[in-house]
Amino acid sequence: MDQLATPSSLGPTRVKLESDEGEHLGDRDSSPLTSLDGSSNEGPRSKPVVLRRSTRSATKRAKEEVVSDDGQGSSHKLARTLSAFAYSPPKSSKAGASALTAIPASSSKIKAEPKATKSGKVKKIKAIKKALDVPHEAPANWEETYNLIKEMRKHIIAPVDTMGCAELGGDETDPAAQRYGVLVSLMLSAQTKDEVTATAVANLRTALGRLTIENVLSADMSTIEQAVCKVGFWRRKAQYIKQAAQKLKDEFDSELPKTVDELCSLPGVGPKMAFLALQVAWNLNEGIGVDVHVHRITNRLGWHSVPTVTPEQTRLNLQSWLPSELHAEINPLFVGFGQMICLPVGPRCDNCLLSSKGLCPSARVVNPRKGKRKSDSAKVGEGGPELKIEIEEEKAMKSAGD
Repeated sequence: MDQLATPSSLGPTRVKLESDEGEHLGDRDSSPLTSLDGSSNEGPRSKPVVLRRSTRSATKRAKEEVVSDDGQGSSHKLARTLSAFAYSPPKSSKAGASALTAIPASSSKIKAEPKATKSGKVKKIKAIKKALDVPHEAPANWEETYNLIKEMRKHIIAPVDTMGCAELGGDETDPAAQRYGVLVSLMLSAQTKDEVTATAVANLRTALGRLTIENVLSADMSTIEQAVCKVGFWRRKAQYIKQAAQKLKDEFDSELPKTVDELCSLPGVGPKMAFLALQVAWNLNEGIGVDVHVHRITNRLGWHSVPTVTPEQTRLNLQSWLPSELHAEINPLFVGFGQMICLPVGPRCDNCLLSSKGLCPSARVVNPRKGKRKSDSAKVGEGGPELKIEIEEEKAMKSAGD
């Protein structure tokens, strides 16, 4: 069995550094080594010693192996751990960055692996929360309240009934194009009245000939912007429509995804749009699409033990107790009710059956002679924490522009 070579048997050593891949890192002459007994190792010059350092990011300490040939045909190996090459990843390193083993300051030939290109990078899809850890209790008398709203909506034709996303899919004979039209109408509807959204979708169809992914990608940005310039945040929405079309083509074979998480990975698409798109385009009931009307009305009705701040909080509360068969219909039901009766400002409590039944804690009495509303018990939003409604679409657009 071979014995380990001693420093004195190696002779003056010429050190050559190489990476695992054989990349030359530079030569350096070591000073003569001295053995423990004080003798020098000067003598016939030996063959160059090769030091190999691991470049694998998982290696915590780099180990080098000194290989020498004594000239007599037998090889000797000396394994040594060089503390100068040890590496500990910094605590503040960013996720996804390549961890490289440390190299001497004098060497600069080891380079980090190139970052993936933007088109080739696979971005992890963020999962949308589906349920609360602890379900919210069902509010008292919710069924009676819900049925009265349904009764009132039978006699009301609201803008959502004729110009909502379910009505803007178009007369496309191609089901894929029809589903795409539903998505585009939802993307344009954020912070925009249904009447304006319907006009913008019609303009887009006229400008493109047909509202398809291929036509959107081939159209100039100015053409899209001119068609949708009346909707809120139209510049960003035009950009999102272009970007979403490209992603649908590249990653989803030009088809609308069938999951909430995948839909929310598209630029400009949030949970509300995703749930509604699945319901309208694929007839999949995965959850509740909560917009400002559903958010506002359920808070006015006191259906949340603590008033919710965001539509996502409202959605999770409602989904925990509202029967799943009502998840699809509550959005158009409450949107139309909010457009015609429970208005954001000056709600028509005098025309609401909930007021006369005492089912709305936010109801106000209207003086018919003066046409002014006065508080019966408390004004809407008073008597409890102030409702700070944050619109998810607006927040998403602001963050995207930063």
